[in-house]
Amino acid sequence: MKTHEFAIQGMSCGHCVMHVKKALSELNGLNIKNVEIGKVIVEFDETVVTKQRIAKAIEEAGYKLVS
Repeated sequence: MKTHEFAIQGMSCGHCVMHVKKALSELNGLNIKNVEIGKVIVEFDETVVTKQRIAKAIEEAGYKLVS
């Protein structure tokens, strides 16, 4: 399992936090460690889900990743 922190732009409230949690909870091979306004920390199995797929789920939820 690998741990990674994603910085997220566009989150401004608790609803945003819940929206990101919901989007990520649908991915297999991923454990959500912490979600707060502006970032998410996840632990994931790279043989099941990639960082790119996690990033895509966040973006599909309506938020932008900060590089």
